[in-house]
Amino acid sequence: MSYLTFNSVGVTALSAAVPRTIINNYNYTRYFDKEQVKQVVDKVEIYQRRFADEHTCSSDLCFAAASKLIEDNNIDRSDIDLLIFISQTPDYRMPATSVLLQDRLGLPSSTVAFDINLGCSAFLYGLSVAYSMLSSGNFKKALILDGETRSKVYSPKDRRTAFLFGDGGVAALVERDNRFGTSYFSLNSDGSRGDLIKIKAGGYRMPSSAETVKEKVVDEYGNIRSDEQGYMNGSDVFNFVITEIPKDIKLLLANSGNSIVDCDYCVFHQANNFINRYLAKKLHIETEKIPSTVEKYGNTSSVSVPLTIVDQLKGKMNGDKKLLLSAFGVGMTWASAIVPFHDLKISDIIEV
Repeated sequence: MSYLTFNSVGVTALSAAVPRTIINNYNYTRYFDKEQVKQVVDKVEIYQRRFADEHTCSSDLCFAAASKLIEDNNIDRSDIDLLIFISQTPDYRMPATSVLLQDRLGLPSSTVAFDINLGCSAFLYGLSVAYSMLSSGNFKKALILDGETRSKVYSPKDRRTAFLFGDGGVAALVERDNRFGTSYFSLNSDGSRGDLIKIKAGGYRMPSSAETVKEKVVDEYGNIRSDEQGYMNGSDVFNFVITEIPKDIKLLLANSGNSIVDCDYCVFHQANNFINRYLAKKLHIETEKIPSTVEKYGNTSSVSVPLTIVDQLKGKMNGDKKLLLSAFGVGMTWASAIVPFHDLKISDIIEV
């Protein structure tokens, strides 16, 4: 476990954009009969999701969120020193999407821009990177853009994943300011579990070919996907979560001298409500402290933590607030953080 501590750095504004197309999971019956669909949806408790159309990328959602954030907060674009783009569904393999967004947003060429490709824990990793860079140099303002279009990478014919994932984008403004107290981060990785969530082909280990894009039956239940579509070993992921996440949060609380009662809200990665209820029970967290959006947006990967803050905590972040954040996923990687906020400005969610 890697522990990081930062002072006088914090998130001052958040915004989010989601696709305008709403998927009703109970009606997602093109490849499965209604009874099968009902059984899956009732179990995962994801009732709606947002799907980007074929022309909309993660960068488009982030551009919309960033434009809204800049407008709502009267930000001088020339003051943004750093842009971090977080996604595993970028526009291209090269160049980095962050650089394209730097130009598209009209930021100066002096802006440092780079991508982070990590998965569901990536927003917390990106936040720690931004905090570190603002703490150590002349940077004053950083823009974190986090977007995913996971609907494009999972097979609608594989019922183990077809009803889980949705799309979204967020923008976070990070600044140096003495109003903020101390932030604590715990970052972790275990590549021995790399096969639990994976897209097997399409990279350079297994390049795209006619064979990798061919759909095939992958198990005795008749689920269908290609090697270029994602798969997940749900039971092993669950075992990983219940083993590692409570332990990580407890150690972070102990090492930071905090307790759960010190945190105003606990925002978990929105994988499913069953996992989050388990974490709440294991950590003795009051239900009203745990905002949830998985039922209306699905699992949006790294976007889920900040999207949940925007969707559920707007109007509730005035004054000084302390949040416990925790996310986990593909890799496997996981991260937890205790982060202070002061008068966090949250924009209305926009549709793209």
